[in-house]
Amino acid sequence: MKKQISIIGGGPSAFLLAAFLDPKKFTITIYEKNKTAGRKFLVAGKGGFNLTYSEPIQQLIKRYTANDFLDKSLHHFTNTDFRDWLDKIGIPTYIGSSKRVYPKEGIKPIEVLNAILKHLKEKGVIMKYEHTFSSWDANNNPIINNQTIQTAYTVFSLGGGSWKITGSDGTWLDTFSKKEIETKVFQASNCGYQIDWKPNFIKNHEGTPLKNIAISCNNSNQKGEAVITKFGLEGNAIYGLSPQIREQLTANSTATIFIDFKPSLTIENVHSKVKKSIYKNTTQILKKELKLSVAQIDLLKTYLSKSSYLNTASLVKIIKRFPLKIINTATIDESISTVGGIDLNAISKSFELKKIPNQFCIGEMLDWDAPTGGYLLQACASTGVYLAHHLNKNN
Repeated sequence: MKKQISIIGGGPSAFLLAAFLDPKKFTITIYEKNKTAGRKFLVAGKGGFNLTYSEPIQQLIKRYTANDFLDKSLHHFTNTDFRDWLDKIGIPTYIGSSKRVYPKEGIKPIEVLNAILKHLKEKGVIMKYEHTFSSWDANNNPIINNQTIQTAYTVFSLGGGSWKITGSDGTWLDTFSKKEIETKVFQASNCGYQIDWKPNFIKNHEGTPLKNIAISCNNSNQKGEAVITKFGLEGNAIYGLSPQIREQLTANSTATIFIDFKPSLTIENVHSKVKKSIYKNTTQILKKELKLSVAQIDLLKTYLSKSSYLNTASLVKIIKRFPLKIINTATIDESISTVGGIDLNAISKSFELKKIPNQFCIGEMLDWDAPTGGYLLQACASTGVYLAHHLNKNN
């Protein structure tokens, strides 16, 4: 006789779990509180739909904070496995120049979502919309729409705390805390970081990208691009340093990042180009020899003393390690993702809640962190598939 599995939340980790559960062993129902599933999935696709990231699995795993926790899941269902599965359900992918993986050109996010939902329907997965989890009854059965649900297994896939408009509002955190399940408060990740720019600089350069740079914090380094905003900085070159920046902000109320304007050159190369230049004017040297942008040059002019700007040795050092002070993060609802949620100590290696047998938590509702570029979606998918394997094997 089939066992009932109730999956609460209709996002990527829930979809992949349902897709890989054995339909001969289980009756699978997904309960989604919205009128449609995958709303955050679709919003994420508006800015370039990164499905995963193409790099060797060992290197990919290192991108995650709490990577030892995700190690088995990511090995079990790798970035290559994810691409192969998508191809099987009619979504071919390609690797972009940045190594990010996208649906084949012309395939829209809604088409990806519809292909997944079609696959689940063909497997016999039941989708129930406008069904909201509120708590548990006295026997630890989940209560959905004020009704107790009798089920062999409950899997929570409730998402993080960002993008409330999609339903991913994190309001479930208080419910779990009241159940005495260990949780951590949500914090913004992959978000803008506040910098107290000098008025003249931001007036001239708001909205300007800093391209082909590297940013470091706490000995971690991230290459890419960052955009100057009135609030501060945002972009992939700073998103990947979210754990390190948060650590400093928590400890000191401020954080310091360092920008390398020429990561492709060593400090010796930069020094040589400046010293050997045929140009006499420092600004011309930076523009012609080092190809620095107007915004980069103005950053140096604005934040360095005149003597430091004109001194070759000090200027070269600062080009390779330009300090900026961060004073805050953007709000959680403005962030791409969050950390916090279910404390990893509250679950077993197979994602089972230690305090409630046969109930599991997967995806972004767990306390792990990842940069943008497909890493978030990959880990959500991998935790879903790993749990499906665990349940299939033990039933």
